[in-house]
Amino acid sequence: MATFNLVNDIREYIAEGAVNFQTDQLTVALSNTAPGSESSDPTASGNGVLANVTQIAYTNLSSRNVTTNSSDEAAGTYTLVVDDLTLTASGGAVGPFRYLYIYDETATGDPLIGYFDYGSAITLADTETLLINFGANLLTLV
Repeated sequence: MATFNLVNDIREYIAEGAVNFQTDQLTVALSNTAPGSESSDPTASGNGVLANVTQIAYTNLSSRNVTTNSSDEAAGTYTLVVDDLTLTASGGAVGPFRYLYIYDETATGDPLIGYFDYGSAITLADTETLLINFGANLLTLV
């Protein structure tokens, strides 16, 4: 499984109340361009917005919306749990893509939360699926 990497700016977005993981719509964005190869590296401080990601075409792709399962704090630890997501190609191929970003579609500017690097490019053929297993939780803050 690919490792989830937080983008630098998400800490500021959280601290300043720009994102609300409990009520905002989280969405997946796909790219085949390495973060460091973008004209403005979206993982670097000050650049953590969707506009800095070169996205692929989503013409033949199912919904990219992520469903929040729980967003809770207990004993000083905050945990964001989201349901796994299955992306399905329908009507043609999707890709190639290597990077899968999670962003807050509701918040102003579409702030990025983090991304997965699959290590090599993936192309989904027509009717093929990709299960995105977010693990026990997407995000833990202590």
